Amino acid sequence: MEGCTIASARTSSKPSDQSQRSIRWVVAVLLTAHAVLLAWGAYRHSPTLDEPAHLIAGISHWEFGRFELYRVNPPLVRMIAALPVMAVGCETVWSGFSDGPGARPEFQMGADFVAANGKRTFWLLTLGRWACIPLSLVGGWTCFAWARDLFGLHAGVVATALWCFSPNVIAHGQLITPDLCATSLGLIACYSFWRWLQCRSWTRATIAGTFLGASTAAKTTMGLLVPVWVLLWAVLLLSNGGRCSARSRWREGGMLLFVLTLGLFVINAVYGFEGCFQRLRDFQFVSRALTISGGEPSGGLDTSTNGVRRNRFADASLGAVPIPLPRDYLLGIDVQQRDFEDPVGPSYLRGRFQQNGWWYYYLYAVAVKTPLGTALLGVLVLGVVIRKRSDGALWQDQLALLAPAFVIFAVVSYKCEFTHHMRYILPCFPFAFIYISQLGRSLHRSSSQIRFVVPVALAWSLASSMWVYPHSLSYFNELAGGPRSGHGHLINSSIDWGQDLTMLMDWRREHPDCRPFYMAYYGNFDPRHVGLDYELPSERCVTGDEQHVRDVALQLRPGWYAVSVNLLHGFPHCVYDDHGTLTDLDSGLLTQLLQREPEATAGYSIHIYHISPN
Repeated sequence: MEGCTIASARTSSKPSDQSQRSIRWVVAVLLTAHAVLLAWGAYRHSPTLDEPAHLIAGISHWEFGRFELYRVNPPLVRMIAALPVMAVGCETVWSGFSDGPGARPEFQMGADFVAANGKRTFWLLTLGRWACIPLSLVGGWTCFAWARDLFGLHAGVVATALWCFSPNVIAHGQLITPDLCATSLGLIACYSFWRWLQCRSWTRATIAGTFLGASTAAKTTMGLLVPVWVLLWAVLLLSNGGRCSARSRWREGGMLLFVLTLGLFVINAVYGFEGCFQRLRDFQFVSRALTISGGEPSGGLDTSTNGVRRNRFADASLGAVPIPLPRDYLLGIDVQQRDFEDPVGPSYLRGRFQQNGWWYYYLYAVAVKTPLGTALLGVLVLGVVIRKRSDGALWQDQLALLAPAFVIFAVVSYKCEFTHHMRYILPCFPFAFIYISQLGRSLHRSSSQIRFVVPVALAWSLASSMWVYPHSLSYFNELAGGPRSGHGHLINSSIDWGQDLTMLMDWRREHPDCRPFYMAYYGNFDPRHVGLDYELPSERCVTGDEQHVRDVALQLRPGWYAVSVNLLHGFPHCVYDDHGTLTDLDSGLLTQLLQREPEATAGYSIHIYHISPN
């Protein structure tokens, strides 16, 4: 059949009907367990640093049909999360909204949302999180389907298990942040495109284009799929040589153009076509990559813009080109680039801070946050490939599987102006799971030397993840010392994203006599608004004639201290004082506590210390 140029390589021995039914039941159980794990984790954890901002932004998109709020991320995921919250009703405060070039008002508005809803915020966030769980299940099903098509049913089970019990997938699948949802949508988009490469029909092209647009409307990183798909098609076209007629090549090129155009249409539809086809010169950019210094735009001094950066395309012929993207989508890319150029806070790795990041940060993060059982499976599959014993998919199929992961990993690693979050490479994980899953072919071969190693490694991986659950966000493998030692390797969203405040509140209820109670919490809202009373580990000191007031570091007075591990390491962050005002803390005071063993922990991200009178 013309157009069907790639045939997937399936297992030569087709399982019986009973075996197929059993495997499908196993996959259903795995996905159900995954949903339960996500639902409980979503209920158990407090809002992370970004989530209140995402939620209030999603509500604003529905209420006002505008997308300025939190424009650095596309709106699809937070719009899904906002639906059940709007259905049950919530208090909203819009007085903090502002929209200037490069403005980021969403975090203060998220704090206002928590202040307005109080303790009920936890339940509202839980509803929003639950609404996003189906997207993670889509990712798990796609792992099964793609691995099954490439390597057989047993491989599909292995890929599904790796997805459903991956601590990194569980950690972000229970949040309303876009990382995991975009990973799932990007995976099914690539799977749909691979199926189109197998048999180039208009139906498959429509499915691929729809999911391309949906994934890119969830996270900007998924836009990298566009050049990857074009290159994949070109490489496969060249590899076919003269076997395709000129008419067939033109037909396929037209279908690929349709896929990309449909993806673009879906992105614009999510944004309500707001600002689509605005001329490039009419955008007000803020990043250095898209601006130039004000000065001499047309040969003479422009005093109105002197000293101010302005759109570098303002006087260029390219500036007249209409951009077929939503206005806030492009402005979001610009603001994100500005944040890369001037990062807020230094990067951290292995106890060391520096202003710029490390090119190998994500390689190191994968090494310490991947279960050792999964790593062992990765080594085994590489050994199989090197020994040329991989009788799975054709090279074209494996290229279509691995190319998106390599490109995303390379681009994210290249953008190393700051390296704060391992979650940026989360879209690479499912492709690795599917590639590893080819080891599942050995499970029904009595002669295979690794027949017994694969299930042991898989069980090790699952047990390691479940041992730390529900604190999956703080997961570190055994070689890294586990989650208790994780902050010595990575901080920020890799271990402490503000998720354990509910655990601390439980501890306070169980220890009401632990006073005085000092706290420094890594979050973007005032914990007093959800019912947690505390004092800051700093005080006002009046000097001289009492007209000069300054903040001074508080010596470690007797009492109880609850400190987020990010702040223990001195990561700069403002906290709320007794008057609800953001203020800085003396990081030198908090880092002293690292030399002590904590009396207890709330999850793995908040350490609790007791300083006795002696």
